[in-house]
Amino acid sequence: MERETKSTAGTANPDDVLGSLPNGLGAAAILATGIGSLALGLFTTAGDLWPVVGTTFNIWRPSGPLSGVSTGAVGVWLLAWLLLAVRWRTRNLRLRRINVVAYAMLAAGFLLTFPPFIWLLH
Repeated sequence: MERETKSTAGTANPDDVLGSLPNGLGAAAILATGIGSLALGLFTTAGDLWPVVGTTFNIWRPSGPLSGVSTGAVGVWLLAWLLLAVRWRTRNLRLRRINVVAYAMLAAGFLLTFPPFIWLLH
């Protein structure tokens, strides 16, 4: 008796074909990007609103607080990516929810780096 094989070319649901592959590492990268973007916005706003924070972020005088803001945000992004990747490396997660949260963080981070929005907070 021959074994029936089902062709998946063209009509298969990608979740059925790739369902056995964990997507945790990709989800970690996506969410870490949102976290890093939000950190950039928060650090930028904090550095502009409070002079003591701006002075703390000033690690290279020619560029001012931007040097510490960007360095700190990259550090937060890498740490978030590392921690999430370790935790989720073998898991299969719902990417839709993670994408929505990451895009919301990205939008908030962008808004917090927009000077007219920061001026409203002064």
